[in-house]
Amino acid sequence: MKKINSKLYRFAMSKFTTGLTVVTVNYNDQYIGKTVNSFASLSLKPPLVLFSLDKKSSSIEIYKKSNYMGINILSKNQKKISTFFSLKNSKWIDQNIFFKENKIPMINGCLANLSCKIVKIIKQGDHFIFICRVEKVLINNEKKPLIYFNSKYF
Repeated sequence: MKKINSKLYRFAMSKFTTGLTVVTVNYNDQYIGKTVNSFASLSLKPPLVLFSLDKKSSSIEIYKKSNYMGINILSKNQKKISTFFSLKNSKWIDQNIFFKENKIPMINGCLANLSCKIVKIIKQGDHFIFICRVEKVLINNEKKPLIYFNSKYF
């Protein structure tokens, strides 16, 4: 084993296969989305999920001020959407969206869309961890997942 450093740690974490999500918020009628692969189920009762965002994220303050958000689990044909929302200050212009409760923007064509309420935000390391209660879901069983492994899309 090698002693850990940030480059080696990042490389090791790229060996963990993940799905991809875009976490969306509506802040004063401004729609913001961020590509997130640090998404996980936390609890069945109550239905909780979590994800994290870097403290240096261009829109971290907006996410921290939001009460509600959407989590869009991307399908295989949504690589361009994932790439777009991974950019700094990626604000929606012509994305294929629909709206759920609390005017939260959701992305069409996903494997699943989760409408969530933030219940807790924890500052840890260089990230904020968001814990959210899932209030409603929309599932599409016809799609295949977009997968991220070894810093590449599959």
